[in-house]
Amino acid sequence: MVGGFEPVTAGQLLVRGAPVLGPGPDRGIIFQEFALYPWRTVADNVTWALEIQGRSKAERREAADRLLAMVGLTKFRDHYPAELSGGMKQRVAIARTLAYDPAILLMDEPFGALDAQNRELMQEELQGIWHQTRKTVLFITHDIDESIYLADRVVVFTARPGKVKADLRIDLPRPRAIDVKKSAAYLEYRNRAWDLLRDEVLRARAEEA
Repeated sequence: MVGGFEPVTAGQLLVRGAPVLGPGPDRGIIFQEFALYPWRTVADNVTWALEIQGRSKAERREAADRLLAMVGLTKFRDHYPAELSGGMKQRVAIARTLAYDPAILLMDEPFGALDAQNRELMQEELQGIWHQTRKTVLFITHDIDESIYLADRVVVFTARPGKVKADLRIDLPRPRAIDVKKSAAYLEYRNRAWDLLRDEVLRARAEEA
């Protein structure tokens, strides 16, 4: 609904005070599947939206250089998606979305398809990108640790029908090193989130039995 792909059936959904009536360039979406064009190079994938906008080759090259440096893929600008790892593909997808400078990044389980090691590395990468851009990020995840490590605010939903059960404010210092996961404050947030989710997980399993 925030992305504008599903209609709002009740209540009101506003982005920067304006109702969401459909998709728009103010909201950039990054999916679990990378959705890169296999016939385009990394640089050409990143600048696809700028090409559609009619931006000059010089502008597109400057944007590709800047964004690939941000996500650590400068040396891979002329590679094709098939030559990249899953984590690298997702970094290209993030750079492509940042190219048209949306106000909000909507990330739908973007690291769900990655192995555990690459997932943690991408979480660190995303924090670094956020520190450079300071964009609002709405991040969907089923991973409690991922939500607490990344977020300033964790909204917990109930099982079907999905309703807001809790709104946790995460007061952990930034920038967040991976060692924050060992802190007492982090573990307290994690335990609280799991206590909220446990009943919902059990309820969903009972409905599926």
